[in-house]
Amino acid sequence: MTAWRRPALDVFTAKERKLIQQLRTPRAVQRYLREFPYNWRETLRTFRGVVQHGSAHCLEAVLFAATVLEQHGYPPLVLDIESQDGLDHVLFLYRQDGLWGTVARSRDEGLHGRKPVFKTVRALVDTYMDPYVDGEGRVVGYGTTHLDAIVRTDWRLDRRSLWSVERALIAMPHTKVRMPEVRYARALRRFRDFKAAHPSPTAKDWRKHLAGQTGSWL
Repeated sequence: MTAWRRPALDVFTAKERKLIQQLRTPRAVQRYLREFPYNWRETLRTFRGVVQHGSAHCLEAVLFAATVLEQHGYPPLVLDIESQDGLDHVLFLYRQDGLWGTVARSRDEGLHGRKPVFKTVRALVDTYMDPYVDGEGRVVGYGTTHLDAIVRTDWRLDRRSLWSVERALIAMPHTKVRMPEVRYARALRRFRDFKAAHPSPTAKDWRKHLAGQTGSWL
């Protein structure tokens, strides 16, 4: 069983404690992260780094969410979704009333979090398959872990970029999944038709396009 190294609140700065106290649920964290600018830089910042710089990419958002939500009783669990193009997507994974959900930040509208309505992680992963399709991306596997089980450095408060976290997620065991060819072809055709009709789509355009493909949004 993984030893959970949840820190005491007094190790956080006043600004960090205020955020932790304000963001008490996965839904609150998701809404907060969706307002964040996406971080396009080559960094891998911890919670502390994200708070300091005010932006996050998907894995940085996971470290942020895990640090905040573990203070409210949620273990720091991670879901890593593998893609055939090598551009994996990482999400904070949580369980509520026996059902699974996620919190996530992405540059792609359909890859944000899901409400906790899924009986299995596999069923949750399935809702990311269609939104992943863009001509290059295609879900081929997934893995889950507790951050304290794979990371020995301080993934919460270290001020450095922690590339060891990314390496550990890539190296951990993954379950292979296969998106049926008919489903893939349908999703790809729908994506190309959408892009042809919306060369510069808004978030509202994306949500309309993805309706029915993503399960329950968080």
